[in-house]
Amino acid sequence: PVAAGSVAVPYGHVIGNEKWRGSEVAQRLQGKIKLIFEDGLGLVDFHLSNRICILYISEADLVAGDDFKRRLVRFRNASSLGGIVIVERTQISDQYFLAVQKLVVLELGMVLLPVANQGEASQLIIQLVSSYVREQSKDHNSNPFLRKQCSQLAEASVFRTVQQIPGVGKTKALLLLQQFGSIHRLCNASVEELELVVGQTVAQQIHTF
Repeated sequence: PVAAGSVAVPYGHVIGNEKWRGSEVAQRLQGKIKLIFEDGLGLVDFHLSNRICILYISEADLVAGDDFKRRLVRFRNASSLGGIVIVERTQISDQYFLAVQKLVVLELGMVLLPVANQGEASQLIIQLVSSYVREQSKDHNSNPFLRKQCSQLAEASVFRTVQQIPGVGKTKALLLLQQFGSIHRLCNASVEELELVVGQTVAQQIHTF
């Protein structure tokens, strides 16, 4: 499990667990929101922000036994993130739903959202992300400096250039551009400033490069 703030989610993006690549949820999200896949998300399926994530319980998980319960309990015990649990409630899994609801809402104190299938789940994730972005954009719109940063991100060539730095992939490139706004400011950033965004090891690599 991951702690709040330990996974850095770029503004307006969702980070998905690598195991969802090629799934119906992922296919329906592509083009609607900016989705990045990463390994090492542990028990989490999708990160909507640095503090909010989704754990997905499929019909197959419910029918297969109690593994999903152990996963939820482990997440709650070891994580400071706000967890939203999406559960596939179908004709087959309906008999298990009340027990899951009791566990998630009453015992673990997490949000539970039932869906009929992965298509409905993708719509729900899009709604959650857009409401989160609306909240964030209030801050962005009131700050002209942040507005300028966002317009910089639109320059694909700048984005690709930053990805060429050793140790920097898509996620870190987005975070760096959001923080520094331009290649020029990134080049002149101190190791300390870089550390705040990407951590000590990568900050040193960027500075050396």
